[in-house]
Amino acid sequence: MELPVVPVSSPGVVAPADDPYLVYLDALTSPESRRTMRGCLDRVARVISGDQAATGAGQPWHLLRYEHTVRIRAIIIEQGWSPAHVNKHLVALRRVLREAWRLGLMTAEDYHRATDLPPLAHTRLPAGQHVPPEVAGAALAACDHDDSPAGVRDGALLALLYSTGCRRAEVAALALGDYDVAARSLRVRGKRDKERLVYLTAEAVARTEAWLVVRGRAPGALFCPISRAGRLRAPGGTPAAMTGQAVADIVTRRLAAAGAAPRTPHDFRRTFIGELLDAGVDLATTQALAGHASPVTTARYDRRPEARRRQAVDRLRMPAARPLRPVPGAPAEPGHP
Repeated sequence: MELPVVPVSSPGVVAPADDPYLVYLDALTSPESRRTMRGCLDRVARVISGDQAATGAGQPWHLLRYEHTVRIRAIIIEQGWSPAHVNKHLVALRRVLREAWRLGLMTAEDYHRATDLPPLAHTRLPAGQHVPPEVAGAALAACDHDDSPAGVRDGALLALLYSTGCRRAEVAALALGDYDVAARSLRVRGKRDKERLVYLTAEAVARTEAWLVVRGRAPGALFCPISRAGRLRAPGGTPAAMTGQAVADIVTRRLAAAGAAPRTPHDFRRTFIGELLDAGVDLATTQALAGHASPVTTARYDRRPEARRRQAVDRLRMPAARPLRPVPGAPAEPGHP
């Protein structure tokens, strides 16, 4: 069935101040979350309007009913998106419709019916890659061979990722005041503005201290952008913050310089959690260090069941390759003369 197409100039479109799209994005505390959900809603808006240049702003979210949201779900499934990608867009759609209900733009009954969309059930192998110690070591060596300020900064940043498992947005948001050298700790602000303490290895502390010699002790971002000329970006003497994408770019660049396969900051996070679990650290402690709201999320990083399955298969012994000796008078093997 056709989706409703309502032009921006029509009377049914809400004013920007009461736009559920803008209200929902404003309610998100994380810049990374806002960027992700904005992208999801903009893609859904293109499905609704048929306009490939459309965004979610000014769309008639409050006019969507159950038959429309079911059709949206079917269209994005038909586009070949992965189940996880589809489900993320359905979450964004439900949330923006909830804001439309909160703003009094649609009734509770219409809201509940329109959001009664089952997620796609799927079972996938864990995403991402492990970062072996030799790969991390090669990336750190690439940083050490770079005698510019960026080399010192990137070595500290990689060491921090490997020893704390922080998300890239969390690293970008760190300030000098979050660092406690005596306790070897960092105060990290995670999703939904939750704070937690993470701890650095002695090697990571050494690299962080080396970076602070270059950076200085002025208040501001712990890691700041550096120009091609090697100058730290510190307007007014205050080091500026990096973006999460800048952290990802550093990981990509240093791994490429080390001749290693591409990996992401989240692969360092996966490795951190997996190594803790492999070392026998209990799930509750690992969950607290990772900043997960649920132990179920942390358990998904547990590689021990896979290791046990691999060890079970390793007990099998492949028979030696020996040609069959024909027995006189025995029938030939099927398919052979």
